[in-house]
Amino acid sequence: MEIRAIGCEPLQLKRMHIHDGHTLKVYRETGGYESLKKAMGMSQDDIINEVKASALRGRGGAGFPTGMKWSFVPRQSPKNKYIVCNADESEPGSFKDRYLLERDPHALIEGMLIAAFALGATTGYIYFRGEYNYLIDVMDAALAECREAGILGKNILGSDFSHEIYTHTGAGAYICGEETALLSSLEGYRGHPRMKPPFPAIEGVYASPTVINNVETFTSVPQIIEMGGIPWRDLGTEKSGGTKLWSVSGHVKKTGVYELPMGYADMEKFIMEDCGGMLRDDKKLKAVIPGGSSVYIMNTSQILGKNVTMDYEGLVTAGSALGTGGFIVMDETVDIVESTHNLSQFYKHESCGWCTPCREGTDWLVKIFDRITSGGGRPEDAQLLLDICDNIEGKSFCPLGDAAAWPIQSAVKQFPEDFKKWIMNKTNGSDVTANV
Repeated sequence: MEIRAIGCEPLQLKRMHIHDGHTLKVYRETGGYESLKKAMGMSQDDIINEVKASALRGRGGAGFPTGMKWSFVPRQSPKNKYIVCNADESEPGSFKDRYLLERDPHALIEGMLIAAFALGATTGYIYFRGEYNYLIDVMDAALAECREAGILGKNILGSDFSHEIYTHTGAGAYICGEETALLSSLEGYRGHPRMKPPFPAIEGVYASPTVINNVETFTSVPQIIEMGGIPWRDLGTEKSGGTKLWSVSGHVKKTGVYELPMGYADMEKFIMEDCGGMLRDDKKLKAVIPGGSSVYIMNTSQILGKNVTMDYEGLVTAGSALGTGGFIVMDETVDIVESTHNLSQFYKHESCGWCTPCREGTDWLVKIFDRITSGGGRPEDAQLLLDICDNIEGKSFCPLGDAAAWPIQSAVKQFPEDFKKWIMNKTNGSDVTANV
């Protein structure tokens, strides 16, 4: 398992290989909480403007500009303000946040405290996915160190700024990665998404102004305050600032967590050189899901020789999306029908059932895949899958419906031969193909 930076000095991964890097002592020895001190000498507007200038975009998948999100919070509201960290890292293919939580918890705390100071927030929550329950012990120990050192609680660092942070665990529901479903769960209700507007910045936790960002987003904030927004932005591109973590898995020799500058060029070089090339030398690259299972799958014609830059704009141009950076590589032994069937079962299982398009649509997608892979596929089934996806995409209550539709739409369009083998020949093992 590789954990390293390529094409830049490690920022997010700065403490990954330092002994006891998760402790307050080591964090401070390596410059920790100096950004908080600096921020507390700045005005709230100046902090928000630095984050805006950095072109930091939300690292949880949506890619919304972080500074803009912070600026939506009505700081003059008489209600309490809240900072919430989305540590519900549930996207298939994504595991980068786990390493930040386990090995550098104080970076998250510092980022949340800077956000709290900028927005006048009194309380913060870190919402962990149920399967990350063991990481709560690591975070609780880090929070306890901060309280003892006067970095958390009343009168932080001798100032009149007070803020408390609490940990909270979900029950392993993928839907709680959606920010409003997370808020419902945090308040003790079922994890159902909420109607937007109002957005969380106006009415979030307990109907109060709330900023929600994910782990990687918050851990970027101390770097931005330390370096300045423009210098941090210039590590990447004008519209996609800074560096980005990628969770690399699948058929490459060097899987792991990689930190790359935004705009790193190109994807083919990243796979074939930085990740060591294909796991089995006699097998060729077939497909890549670059941003976690919720984005469009890419075939080799979209990657090889195309100089695909690894940032938000570059991946959209190439026909996919950055998402969470869950980078899944597949060689020619993978059957795309089977892999997409597996993803469809996941989305059916994780649908909260709140809205009809997602609840019924994901069920029908799985039924059709079941029929295809059991040898009962029909010539019209590929188009039927696309038609059902069209009735889900953009019509469900939250983005889970889109996430369920996009992998199937791209699989059918980019890998028609795999579907032909199953639908026309009732097996994935036949060398004979036919027109669908």
